[in-house]
Amino acid sequence: MRRALLLLVALAGCGQLNQPYRGNPGGEARRLAAPPVYRLAVPSPNQALLTDRASSNLAVLLAEALEGAEVPAVAGPPTPLDWQLTIMATREGEMIRPHYVLADADGRDLGATAGPRVPIRAWGDEGETTLAAAAEAATPLVARLLATADAARRATDPELLRVGGPPRLRLVPVRGAPGDGNASLTSRLREFLPNEGFAVQDVADGAGFAVEGIVRVSRDRVHTTEDQADIQFIVTRRDGEELGRVAFVNNVPTGSLNGFWGDIADVIAQTAAPGIKQVIETAGGFAAGQRPAAP
Repeated sequence: MRRALLLLVALAGCGQLNQPYRGNPGGEARRLAAPPVYRLAVPSPNQALLTDRASSNLAVLLAEALEGAEVPAVAGPPTPLDWQLTIMATREGEMIRPHYVLADADGRDLGATAGPRVPIRAWGDEGETTLAAAAEAATPLVARLLATADAARRATDPELLRVGGPPRLRLVPVRGAPGDGNASLTSRLREFLPNEGFAVQDVADGAGFAVEGIVRVSRDRVHTTEDQADIQFIVTRRDGEELGRVAFVNNVPTGSLNGFWGDIADVIAQTAAPGIKQVIETAGGFAAGQRPAAP
């Protein structure tokens, strides 16, 4: 799927912000089914008694095996709404025992399971056959763990069964900004996003979408008295799909963003909020009954 991008060039104090829409999600975006309750991220483990290369390979093999079992999974670090499976291994005499620990997107422990033991020599050789066999053996165990955790959440959280109403959006704190930019941008977005019909929350549980703000400020190589500010709000859906980005790009006087952002944060957030809504709507990201209410 092609991702939507709203490129907003200019910062506060530089006049009215432009909002030209760029990109088109294509026909596939219009045929989205209701997103699943979770997607499972399988990061490369660092406690599996394997080299970095073999650890990465095991994560990929396990994610692929889970996908084959119709479990939504992806190898790599989690997005803001992903559940996470941590792979570990312990030595038991001349054998290695793989362990799999499940956590939700807010880091809450959802349970653990252990796979069958593997001879230490075979594990140490890090062969494709050994790692693939471990992944295949773990798949039904992890799937059962996921099913149990998902059923428990549905039984105890009536919000997961609710149909209609404003879509719930997780706002991940902005990071990377100098001065008080992280706190100011996050705070102002939390104020403006409800005006677009979203129920904004800090936690991932129950959210159908997430917004993650990343700021990069660097010295412009041509105009040495200016900094280049690149501010991006990344919009993702419950199933891990990136729907698009709202981006602000501009040059500002060197050091001007090192203190209080004030009106800059206000204008960026006020413009970004409808942009975020447009990205989600244009990408066809709303399930039936989950479109934002009119402000």
